[in-house]
Amino acid sequence: MVHAPRDVGRHVAAEGRSIAQGFVRFLLRGKVVDLAVAVVIGAAAGTTITAFVKDIFTPIVGGIFGSHADFSGRFIAWRGSDIRYGDFINELLSFLVIAAVIYFFVITPTNRLVTNAYFEPPPDPAMRKCPECLSDVPRAAKRCMYCAQPLEPLVEETPAALD
Repeated sequence: MVHAPRDVGRHVAAEGRSIAQGFVRFLLRGKVVDLAVAVVIGAAAGTTITAFVKDIFTPIVGGIFGSHADFSGRFIAWRGSDIRYGDFINELLSFLVIAAVIYFFVITPTNRLVTNAYFEPPPDPAMRKCPECLSDVPRAAKRCMYCAQPLEPLVEETPAALD
């Protein structure tokens, strides 16, 4: 289909608006906004924990082991280049602290909630299943209250019957 020059401009403008509207709908969906908030909060928490490790945790560890209070300045000179192992130690400690915080404050409580949510309550000992309609009926019932099926009497296990 051949468009006149004026129609092409309108077509391109309409298509651009449609793409922009689709993009806005995509951004405003709940999960995308939640993910963006989580990334920003995660980055802020990572920065805070890195500062904690660099400014508080590392000097304490250095004081305990009798070395310099700041690991970030530690390096080994080798063949004209500096191997900065102190920065690596700080970053490794930051990673371990972040991993521990995530495990103990996110993973463990989530696992506890999920595990508790999937347990079925124990069966009620005063009830039994109707063999016809599988409804719960009282153990002493002689007929199902839902389908009127006669029920066989239950043989109760007594200590004398077990001998």
